[in-house]
Amino acid sequence: MLFRHAVGAVLRAARVSQGRSLREVASVAGMSIGYLSEVERGHKEASSELLSAAASALGMPVSAVVSQAAEQMVAADSAVAVLTIPSQEQRQRPVSAA
Repeated sequence: MLFRHAVGAVLRAARVSQGRSLREVASVAGMSIGYLSEVERGHKEASSELLSAAASALGMPVSAVVSQAAEQMVAADSAVAVLTIPSQEQRQRPVSAA
């Protein structure tokens, strides 16, 4: 998972949970609707200034957005770790008889 995807998911979840439109949040944040939409979908990585503006428009500190995004990334990494393919060394170990 990329950081921009996690940040976008956090911003979108906050906006939707508040029942607010893209238009409203973008207007308060001082950015275009299209740009906020791109950020929410993880297609654009917001600068620190725009991230701060979007978070503020949602009534969130930037640290909360970053923290929640980090939690999503940790969860995604954990899910991937479970699905990893064993290394060459792990595949060549003899199986012990029980």
